[in-house]
Amino acid sequence: MTQTKPIVFASPFIITAVNVVVALYFGELIGKWAFVPIILIEWVLFLFFIFKFGDGTAAIKKWLGKSHGSNLWGLFAVSMGLITLPLFLLHYQTLAHWSVWLPWISIALINPWIEEFYYRGFLLDQTQNWNKWAAILFSSLVFSMNHAVFGINSEVNSGLPVLVSTFIMGLIWAIVYLKTKSLRWTVFAHFLVDFFNLSAAAFLDLFKTQW
Repeated sequence: MTQTKPIVFASPFIITAVNVVVALYFGELIGKWAFVPIILIEWVLFLFFIFKFGDGTAAIKKWLGKSHGSNLWGLFAVSMGLITLPLFLLHYQTLAHWSVWLPWISIALINPWIEEFYYRGFLLDQTQNWNKWAAILFSSLVFSMNHAVFGINSEVNSGLPVLVSTFIMGLIWAIVYLKTKSLRWTVFAHFLVDFFNLSAAAFLDLFKTQW
């Protein structure tokens, strides 16, 4: 079994570092709207590493293949997707204007695919020579670490609860991927999170969470 390439190990740290620079720079220029260039640039970086250092299209085809094992694993993944439902029920009114609901729905429809391809598919495949739990913890930790960047310009997305919740999601989705050999369930669960957490409204601090 081939060893994990150093660039693969370094890639999540490179992406997060770039995101920090983008967040600080665009935060000065456009304030809370800095989430837009952050997300667009990280999407490009995720895909770059997948296609440059992974198996690209062949890997994506494999990741979207039929789920194996018990459907209970899928339900386990989806259960994580429902934890942000209370946010949606309490704050859906913040989506009234197109400038909020358009980026919100765009993120919900696109982001789950790209993030799952990178954090669960690419990173876990590329670290399959590691101890299983070491690989799971690594992918989950860097997944959580990257989400902390959004807290630079957004109060709602800052703090320990965000780090802990994203780490737990990453942990469970990593386990589900390894058990089912498919990203179908995790992409759907991730969509539910991005849909219910009102991403754009949260990035713009149009509501406050109380933990």
